[in-house]
Amino acid sequence: MTKIYTLTLAPSLDSATQTPQIYPEGKLRCSAPVFEPGGGGINVARAITFLGGAATAIFPAGGATGEHLVALLAAERVPVEAVETQDWTRQNLHVHVKTSGEQYRFVMPGAALSDDEFARLEARVMAADAGAIIVISGSLPPGVSTGRLAEMIKTAQRHGLRCVIDSSGDALAAALSVGGLELVKPNQKELSALVQRELTQPDDVRQAALELVRSGKAKRVVVSLGPQGALGVDASGSVQVVPPPVKSQSTVGAGDSMVGAMTLKLAQNAPLEEMVRYGVAAGSAATLNQGTRLCSLENTQNIYHYLCQI
Repeated sequence: MTKIYTLTLAPSLDSATQTPQIYPEGKLRCSAPVFEPGGGGINVARAITFLGGAATAIFPAGGATGEHLVALLAAERVPVEAVETQDWTRQNLHVHVKTSGEQYRFVMPGAALSDDEFARLEARVMAADAGAIIVISGSLPPGVSTGRLAEMIKTAQRHGLRCVIDSSGDALAAALSVGGLELVKPNQKELSALVQRELTQPDDVRQAALELVRSGKAKRVVVSLGPQGALGVDASGSVQVVPPPVKSQSTVGAGDSMVGAMTLKLAQNAPLEEMVRYGVAAGSAATLNQGTRLCSLENTQNIYHYLCQI
């Protein structure tokens, strides 16, 4: 099967805890924290691993938090290629309030990358075999411009790598400006910004995604639609997959689980419908968990089989 790599430029060490209620000034007594790896590409690699595939996570790691991050991934048997950095890897905090069920996510800025550190990460990417898939997912850290991201994507494509992008804002626009992307996964708001118009009618989303495909910016566009699932578009057609009704505990990690599942199917040369269906299944499976946990193989397969029957 096609090899898969992921690149996370702004990884994190995620800690999740619970508290009975939240209010200002007073001490909020929390449960013992649970630590998990974080960052878009890292979570994509984890999701692929949980689903029985294999993906190597490339990312910068600095300080004690970086060491902890690498150790957690080793425990999950996720192959890593970490580049040591001077700045410590950031640590994020996720708080679940028991009485209300609310989720609070405190996200710190990514650690800055020097020119040398970015160059070493780029070298790890270019060392991948031609034909491999590289998933670039997550935000850009201080010190990395959208122009530099675009140049790296161009270089990767010249090396024969197939690029999957899951980002937002200027970073997503810069990646699409390169063209020839294997897969992008914007949400409806992000797609609206890309085509510079409101998407209010039922067919507007499909038409906007089709524009990206026909212009050569991406071979496949899968638009996440929240409770309505996802709409996938390629040159041969489109498909919308609506998830089953499930009791959602947390949406954290659903998008990364979805990208991981779709990338796994992409590596297996699956058709668009199968790719989107498996992605929606994995994303839905992730919502069954509290905190920052991703999809499980069992839940993903159960939901996928359900979607195949409707």
